[in-house]
Amino acid sequence: MIQTIADALSARGYDTLTPVQKAVTARELDGADLLVSAQTGSGKTVAFGLAIAPTLLDGADRFGPAAAPAALVVAPTRELALQVMRELGWLYAGAGARVVSCIGGMDARDERRALERGAHVVVGTPGRLRDHIQRGALDLTQIRAVVLDEADEMLDLGFREDLEFMLAEAPRAKRTLLFSATVPPMIATLAKTYQRDAVRVNTAQSGTQHADIDYQALRVAQRDAENAVINVLRYHEDQVALVFANTRAAVTRLATRLSNRGLSVVTLSGELSQADRSHALQAMRDGRARICVATDVAARGIDLPKLELVIHAELPSNAEALLHRSGRTGRAGRKGVSALIVTPKAASKAARLLKFAKITAEWTTAPSAEDVLRRDEERLLSDPAWSEEPSDEQRSFAEKLLARHTPEQVAAAYLHLYRERHATPEDLTDPGAAPERKERAPFGPAGWIALSVGRDDRAEARWLLPLLCRAGGVDKDAIGAIRVQQKETFVELTEASLPGFFTMLGPDAQLENGVAVRRLSGPPDLAPRGPAQKKGRSPDADTPAPRPPRTEASPARGEPEPTPPRPRDKPRHDPGPVAAQMPESATADRPRDAPKPAAAKPAARGEKGPSPSQKPNRYAKPGGKPGGTPAGPGGKPTRHPGAAGPKGKPAGTGKRFDKAGGPGGKPASRPGGKPSAKPGPKPDAADTSKRMERPGRPAKPRGKPTGKPSGAKPPRRG
Repeated sequence: MIQTIADALSARGYDTLTPVQKAVTARELDGADLLVSAQTGSGKTVAFGLAIAPTLLDGADRFGPAAAPAALVVAPTRELALQVMRELGWLYAGAGARVVSCIGGMDARDERRALERGAHVVVGTPGRLRDHIQRGALDLTQIRAVVLDEADEMLDLGFREDLEFMLAEAPRAKRTLLFSATVPPMIATLAKTYQRDAVRVNTAQSGTQHADIDYQALRVAQRDAENAVINVLRYHEDQVALVFANTRAAVTRLATRLSNRGLSVVTLSGELSQADRSHALQAMRDGRARICVATDVAARGIDLPKLELVIHAELPSNAEALLHRSGRTGRAGRKGVSALIVTPKAASKAARLLKFAKITAEWTTAPSAEDVLRRDEERLLSDPAWSEEPSDEQRSFAEKLLARHTPEQVAAAYLHLYRERHATPEDLTDPGAAPERKERAPFGPAGWIALSVGRDDRAEARWLLPLLCRAGGVDKDAIGAIRVQQKETFVELTEASLPGFFTMLGPDAQLENGVAVRRLSGPPDLAPRGPAQKKGRSPDADTPAPRPPRTEASPARGEPEPTPPRPRDKPRHDPGPVAAQMPESATADRPRDAPKPAAAKPAARGEKGPSPSQKPNRYAKPGGKPGGTPAGPGGKPTRHPGAAGPKGKPAGTGKRFDKAGGPGGKPASRPGGKPSAKPGPKPDAADTSKRMERPGRPAKPRGKPTGKPSGAKPPRRG
């Protein structure tokens, strides 16, 4: 090992190297590309600093004059980049290295001026580094080593394109070191593309959890999640703690509650500027704050000194995030506790996270208020101040106290003052107990009022309730049932609130927007609720209509009811007015095998006979041509109203617009005249002229009528 580097490690207190540091500094790996995965908190930053030192110094003990950078270190977050800069700063201090940072959120002009003065190592985030490269401020032509720290996190954050751009801009002869907690397929693809015969180094203990972290799953009631966080912090009173939440809003809310309890709290989330985040971390490092409430932005690479407690106020989204959150404690051989706050709704999710992360946690309950107070007494009795020899000033003051008060009074007052300096713990509900259901007191005595709006006015209880409270000056507890009817709405109010309610409304007794109010003498007759009325009730009826009595003709239960004929249709058995005027002998039933009358010839192909239910042709006149065409003056057929085609000819072909005639093509007589023979067969279904006609009605006229109904004067000719 290079002497200046060894001296820096000794001055820092490194007696032995961690497993990952020993693995990457092996002599056989000098100059090789590395793909390293190790447990979080295992000293990876110092590990790659030791790994690239021989490549950068090239056998010398010190760096030469600063010019174009020789090493590029890329980190996913600002906090991790700043931490890497600090670690490499003390590691390379004896060798005279100049380390420059290029981090998003910092002043880019200061960074460009620092790069112009020269640097040996550049540490930064992907976006800012690419910006300096494209602007020509960062020269990568002399790069000998590139380190991607937390490479899996950078790919998850969408920096793949930036990483590929920087790796392509650097010389091909460089060393490339990828450090990642896990090696997903994307990392393997990136290593295969941009590394040369990379050596895989894996020091993570597969299948075992971090030995220096004590995992606890604390069961709490659904409403006691934040109260449990307060009690856990109070139970571990003197420890530096990191509390994780999933959203910025949750971070702000939780930090406010803790600050109101007198706890020294800082926050860390993505909405803060880089300066605010740096101040928060510095406050944790110098002891001005002991609790940091953060989102997952702090889960990667944050190294807080003496951090012994991590609380998951909200469960992370996956097992990898759980490992990285918990990895903020138990670092460099220090012990730590990772506590998961588990509500009943999140119990199954917590079990899955622990299973996928291969973690065995102790399932217990959060410390109660009694547990916290008992812990305070233990800390008080074990305080080293009891064994110290009192000074003359302290002895003199103790004599004054004992002269005025008994020893019991002095001890009780001391305990009281001690507890006043600490936040009061919360009383927690038993997580296994069923939720308490408060029985609602009976409503009443009450009266009813009527509002002049209903379903027709789109009235709804959700906007009527605040309207009543605002206009009538009543509390919502004084309002009972709200029943919206078709034309009006009935509201139940307590008897005690009714006088004041109408006093607030004034003499007009109106709410906003002209809604009139009147008082009822008693409970109203309520119609069925809902926008649709039930069968058997009219929309405005308050009582259901009586059910009709059952008759012999009524169908039995389960049988379909007969469909009544439509008002505009004729019953199928009705022969129509033409047949009704025929003699009884003509309409009498006859056997099926009886011969048909000679007059009832079948219609020729293309001709249609009248339907039994068809009305007589009121446009027909004597003297018309056979076939049912109405006759005009002089015996000439007249056109059907609306059936005129171009040049006065009937539209269509065949008998499409002819009216039904008698048997054999004889015209039907006018209404009231002598009927013709028995109606002919039903019209053929293939006839398009009859498809859309209802039986018993003439076809609706099409177009502009050219003729007049019977009884009017015929049109003059010439």
